Amino acid sequence: MDRNRKRVPGFGAVLLILLSHVTSALEVPLDLPQPPTITLQSPKDYIFDPRENIVIHCEAKGKPHPSFSWTRNGTHFDVEKDSKVLMKPGSGTLVIDISGEKAEAYEGTYQCTAHNEHGTAVSNSIVIRQSRSPLWSKERNEAIVVQMGVSLVLQCRPPAGLPPPVIFWMDNNFQKLPLDKRVSQALNGDLYFSNVLPEDSRPDYICYARFPHTQTIQQKQPISVTVLDNNPEGEHRPGFMMPLGTTSTKMVLRGETLELECIADGLPTPEISWQKDGGELPSSRTSIHDFQKTLKVSDVNEADAGDYRCTATNSLGTAHHIIKVAVKAAPFWVSAPRNLILAPNETGILTCRVNGDPKPKISWFVNGVPIENAPEDHSRKVDGDTVILSNVQSGSSAVYQCNASNEFGYLMANAFVSVLAEPPRVLTPPNRVYQVITNNPALLHCASFGSPIPTITWFKDSQTSIKNGDPYVIHENGTLEIHVAQPLNSGKYTCIATNNLGIKENHVYLEVKEPTRILKQPEYKVVQRGMSAAFECKVKHDPSLLPTMTWLKDSGELPDDERFVVDMDSLTIKDVTDGDEGTYTCIMNTTLDQDSASAMLTVVERPDPPTDLELTDQTERSVRLTWIPGDEHNSPTQKFLIQYEDLLHQPGVWVNLTEVAGTGTTAQLNLSPYVYYSFRVLALNQVGYSQPSQSSSQYRTNPSAPDENPSNVQGVGTEPGNLVISWTPLTGFQSNGPSLEYKVQWRQKDVDEDWSSKNVANVSQFVVSGTPTYVPYEIKVQALNDYGNGPEPEVVVGYSGEDLPLSAPESVDIMVHNSTLAEVHWEPVSLPSVRGKLQAYKVYYRRERGLHEAEGETEQLEQVLTFSGNRSEGRLPGLQPYSFYNLSIRVLNSKGEGPPSPSKRFQTPEGVPGPPSFLNVINPSLYSLTLEWGPPMKNNGRLTGYTLKYQPVNNTNELGPVKVKSFLANETSFTLDNLNSSMLYKFYLSAKTIKGSGPVITEEAFTVMDTTPPLGPAFGTVNTSVSEDGVVISWDYFGHHKNVYVEYIVENSKEDWKKELVNGSHWHMIKGLKPGTSYRVRVVARDPADPTVHSTDEVLVVVPAVPSRQVDIATQGWFIGLMCAIALLILVLLIVCFIKRNKGGKYPVKEKEDAHQDPEIQPMKEDDGTFGEYSDTEDHKPLKGSRTPSNGTVRRDESDDSLVDYGEGGDGQFNEDGSFIGQYSGKKEKDTHEGNESSEAPSPVNAMNSFV
Repeated sequence: MDRNRKRVPGFGAVLLILLSHVTSALEVPLDLPQPPTITLQSPKDYIFDPRENIVIHCEAKGKPHPSFSWTRNGTHFDVEKDSKVLMKPGSGTLVIDISGEKAEAYEGTYQCTAHNEHGTAVSNSIVIRQSRSPLWSKERNEAIVVQMGVSLVLQCRPPAGLPPPVIFWMDNNFQKLPLDKRVSQALNGDLYFSNVLPEDSRPDYICYARFPHTQTIQQKQPISVTVLDNNPEGEHRPGFMMPLGTTSTKMVLRGETLELECIADGLPTPEISWQKDGGELPSSRTSIHDFQKTLKVSDVNEADAGDYRCTATNSLGTAHHIIKVAVKAAPFWVSAPRNLILAPNETGILTCRVNGDPKPKISWFVNGVPIENAPEDHSRKVDGDTVILSNVQSGSSAVYQCNASNEFGYLMANAFVSVLAEPPRVLTPPNRVYQVITNNPALLHCASFGSPIPTITWFKDSQTSIKNGDPYVIHENGTLEIHVAQPLNSGKYTCIATNNLGIKENHVYLEVKEPTRILKQPEYKVVQRGMSAAFECKVKHDPSLLPTMTWLKDSGELPDDERFVVDMDSLTIKDVTDGDEGTYTCIMNTTLDQDSASAMLTVVERPDPPTDLELTDQTERSVRLTWIPGDEHNSPTQKFLIQYEDLLHQPGVWVNLTEVAGTGTTAQLNLSPYVYYSFRVLALNQVGYSQPSQSSSQYRTNPSAPDENPSNVQGVGTEPGNLVISWTPLTGFQSNGPSLEYKVQWRQKDVDEDWSSKNVANVSQFVVSGTPTYVPYEIKVQALNDYGNGPEPEVVVGYSGEDLPLSAPESVDIMVHNSTLAEVHWEPVSLPSVRGKLQAYKVYYRRERGLHEAEGETEQLEQVLTFSGNRSEGRLPGLQPYSFYNLSIRVLNSKGEGPPSPSKRFQTPEGVPGPPSFLNVINPSLYSLTLEWGPPMKNNGRLTGYTLKYQPVNNTNELGPVKVKSFLANETSFTLDNLNSSMLYKFYLSAKTIKGSGPVITEEAFTVMDTTPPLGPAFGTVNTSVSEDGVVISWDYFGHHKNVYVEYIVENSKEDWKKELVNGSHWHMIKGLKPGTSYRVRVVARDPADPTVHSTDEVLVVVPAVPSRQVDIATQGWFIGLMCAIALLILVLLIVCFIKRNKGGKYPVKEKEDAHQDPEIQPMKEDDGTFGEYSDTEDHKPLKGSRTPSNGTVRRDESDDSLVDYGEGGDGQFNEDGSFIGQYSGKKEKDTHEGNESSEAPSPVNAMNSFV
């Protein structure tokens, strides 16, 4: 499979950014006091377009926000005094409106200063220059006339612009002049000719200069060049046109691009090559341009200095030029100064380390003032490129500037020193979630600020302290890095920032995701045009990430065509066209990573037909055919098929002539005479044959004598006395000329006589009459036409016609080998009497009757056996035993059969008989069976009797011992006694003669089932057990029934019993039962022939419930405690009630009525509706939550601790508010009412029951 598979973690770019932050300067939150910091400034060299405003950027931050001022050319630039200059509010950016003004007035060197109470920051010096596109100076170019072969330089010399212009050469029609290794443009714009040719003559060589900033184009006056060839320059060795001489020098600055060029003259045009003496060219940074004449090395460093050799070579010699390259360097940073945040009494260091060639000079400034001119500060010490600040104090904040310069440029950097006392704060947002892909780095940030600088510590899952070391790295800025994140690294991370003023913590979370992987990649497809192509792309990704599948074609979007169908994991292209060919890529993107895989689609089609058929090398018998292959359509041509059409003999019929390998385009064709040829060619590739090519021109061959004679010559007689000579005639293509005829010749073989002959035309056979019967003839057939005879034909032997044989075989003798096989012998007839080709002897035989049958009792069909060739014996198989046969023999030739031999009679001996015609079992009883049978259909001899074998079969289909009985030939029934009841028996019956027993006939039968109750139970003990897989049932079984089942049903269910067959086993496992359910189980024995069913007693099996994951509230500690507290409180209330009641004695009904004004529980008199005393004859309303019986009474036998034990009344109840009302009514033994008499105190135990 042709594919390109790559994986691009989306985390890579983010990682680079984050790592750059690891080493960045410490940032002070903007809500804290701090000196200014320049955040945006214009480049050092600013070339402006005079048609637009000048914008010089200067942005800064600080607390308080800084103010801005400018200098121009070293002096203060008063922005407010110039109405054309505007400073943006809150910014130092200048906008200079130069419309209507002379832009040159604003050229100069500008510098911005940002100031607040904590210090002053200074921008770079910004040189402002106006872009210029000056006109070409007026000049008159002299016409140039040169001889062919000499070198030539056309100088451009454009005006100096700012920035420099782009140079190119064109003609008057604005067409670029073609450049090649002979004609090239130098870096300075000049046009070089290594040697001139006559076609270089033209009057309009024009050099154009395009100025980028103003987008203007200037042109030089045309240069006319005329090349003469009356005295051309001869071939000569190479020489350098630029640079001149053998050596030159070049200086380049570090980091810039080195450009070297060598242009040489010479004839033939020289080839240029490059090398570095004593070293190698840096391949990753080196490129060759302008037909090898320009060498570029990007991002130059000190190692690129040295000698560069360019070599010009042609067939006459070689020239060398060495360019000595020196690498200098403007100042560049080794370590730029960084902002310092110091706590009072701390010490800090500012370093300004630079390099360059020549070595740069370093100068320090404080708040924009040279450090030597700044107010004296005893805590500050300058040591070259280092400033040491010791025991700093509040109020000593400042901005320091470092300036490093040499002759090639300068560097300037601001770094502030801020003296603060600040407790830690974590700047990273809390609870941030970081997601990374497994095996990728993970960066967990803990950006913090504090003064002194806080110390950062990390914990995982609020417990494990993280130390530096594999797999963790804690960076200087507090970021925690995990080199290779794994799923086990997922979790909660806590960073703690600490200094002497406080402590602050922050929590972040890491989620490590599974990578996205393409499991089934698209495969290389070769598809025929018009068919469909399907690419599969099955992907596995982390389920928590949302995937997006994208398909690309040749790294671009899929065509907007409904033929392209994108499904979840496939791309289908319907009705493929040639334009669909290309590379298809599936890309699976998630928010964190991606995976991709590619496959090629090649569209194939039958090849286009060959074209331009041409006939060459023409001779009498051959010609060469040449063609041009058509488009293969991405499937290589396997072969070419050449066909011809014979316009003379078979017009319109194309015949395959030969094949040529797919790499060939020509073939030498062998031709036949007297044919009007036309050729065509077909191409074959993997898809199939192309359409035929256009026909070639017609090619006619001259006639000649035949090259061959007819084939398949035969001589066969069809009737006695004739000979038919036949052949396959020649085709018109084979005739080789007009008037094709056949010369037929024949003569009798082995007889001294001349050939007879006859010329015939347009036929394929000839009949010779009056021949003897079946004699050999020599035959030959020759082709001839108007141009001669064919080659001498081969002689073929044929035979004249046959007649029926004259005689029959004699001396027929028969030998009987056994009861079914006999062998017959005879004396062959003489060959002349056959009167033809002897093909076979045919033996006719027929069974007359059996020896035990009467004469003429049966009549059977005659049978025939054919013995091919000149045989004298044969075997007669398949005879019936104990039978009479008669037999005759005839001889056979192609014409037919001869007379039969005299009939011969023979008999076969006895054999074993056939099976009895039937066997039936009748009258079954408890212990006996009666059998009856019929004699064999074929006795095959004298029947001597029958043999009966029988044996019992138990309920596991095992066979018992065999018993044998014999019977006379006239017996056809018998009753077997003393058999077992309810038992299956199998019977085998065969007939016999003196030769032995014949094949058996079988039958099975049951004895009658014993309905007498068994002496003992059919089943023994049934045991059950419960396992994880199901319920296991085991039992003992003593019966003989064949079918034993385990049956079960859900307890108290009305459904049918479910049963499972368990033959031959004494245990069974019931699977699939429902947990937490009770089942009734039994074991049952049944027999299809016996209505009696044996069964065990039913066994109850309880399937345990599956433990629930839900929490039972009744087992929770808080719930138990709450219930105990409530119960205790109720008990206390009841005890208090009990004590109070004992102290108060009897209470009148009126007091209770006043205390309980609930009409639902107060009895009402039926006559006047007034309230009265409670009576047991009234309907008592049940209490909510009580366990009172439905008749409203509390039965004594339900509790040993009833209210009857505490008073005379037995119907005590509680109201809905829990108060006891049994004292108002009670049922005495004599069914009398006690009125206001109070009862004993109620039982706290029963009172508790009313709340259950």
